[in-house]
Amino acid sequence: MSVSAKMIKSYKLVPRSLGTVAFSSGRCLSTDSRLVVRTLAPDPVTAIENVNFESMTKPDILTLPKEAVVVKVSHCAVHWVDCLMMAGQYQQAPPLPYTPGMEYSGTVVDVAGDCKDFSIGDPVYVADMINAGPRSYGQYQHYGGFATYTVAPQIAIRKIPDNLSFAEVATLNGAYETAYHALIHCGKIQPGEVALIHGATGATGLAAVQICSAMGVNVIATGGSDHKLDVVEKQCLGEGKVIGRHNYNSDSSLVKDVKGVVKAVDVVYDTVGGLELGKNSLKVLKFGGRYCIVGWTSTPFAGGGRGVGANHATANVLPTNLIMMKGAQVIGCPVAIHTNLDPSIRKPRMETIDRLVKDGLIKPHISHEFKLSDAKEALLAKWNRKVIGGCVLDCN
Repeated sequence: MSVSAKMIKSYKLVPRSLGTVAFSSGRCLSTDSRLVVRTLAPDPVTAIENVNFESMTKPDILTLPKEAVVVKVSHCAVHWVDCLMMAGQYQQAPPLPYTPGMEYSGTVVDVAGDCKDFSIGDPVYVADMINAGPRSYGQYQHYGGFATYTVAPQIAIRKIPDNLSFAEVATLNGAYETAYHALIHCGKIQPGEVALIHGATGATGLAAVQICSAMGVNVIATGGSDHKLDVVEKQCLGEGKVIGRHNYNSDSSLVKDVKGVVKAVDVVYDTVGGLELGKNSLKVLKFGGRYCIVGWTSTPFAGGGRGVGANHATANVLPTNLIMMKGAQVIGCPVAIHTNLDPSIRKPRMETIDRLVKDGLIKPHISHEFKLSDAKEALLAKWNRKVIGGCVLDCN
């Protein structure tokens, strides 16, 4: 039995194709249900323990805005951000109560009067960080995908590409829009360059590896285990390849592992954060290189959060002496904030992602799948770094 299969000993392993590990607890939800966050907790693990399922009925379309669409959820992505948000540790703090689940797929079951683009029975996915879900900025913040039914505005809904499954498309946009924004919009990667991808085994990190590969950029991938990095190496679908790797938990140093492959890298894509990693990453960055900051998963509570009160004394830092001596361009890459301020940047991003999906150059990798009734276990699997790439809930 694989390490991931042993993660939750009381769970029965359900066979899946494409290397996906699916867990079934034997529990089931007897009625249409949704997971509800009613209070914020001091940390994600406590938050996960505190949330509960509540019964629901299909939302009444007559009570919803005129552009609303009711979706019966098929699959919903489980993200690291879901865990942080439940503890008030994310920059977006949706009004309570709300249902987690930022992106999902399913079938249209009802449409409001102003909805002209979709009909009942259409297979769709909802992935719009600005207009739908708990990370959004509008009136749909409390409608997430950890549910039998949910609601989104027509503008946030898209038709499913022919070559992606309900599960795969549910994990597409959050990761690949983040990777595109950091690498292409902010980092300006070019064919023939080399990118150092930190957290390459996570959802946005693995998406970054595939974006680089599609753009003809070679990658040095970092992650927490050799097994996970083995999986990452197989995800390159374009001309760019994984030409080097570094395991954070090995005895080898990042600087040694990078310089054993190339003299320096052109771009750093950092989802991990922390002073030591930042210092060593700057050491292997070429003069004038770009350092793209995407997240800080190694120090998730750094700086506090909106829900618990910011504490800037604990924020991550980078050594300014190395930044200066390297002539480095350090770029913050907050995709949701930037897109909310300038919505025009999303159109070319979506056009590129759609093209890369159609051409078979990007395809989400899902290592874990859980039933909706096992949403707490899915969140814990994500928080405890058991997942490679994507994790989804099967809400059928």
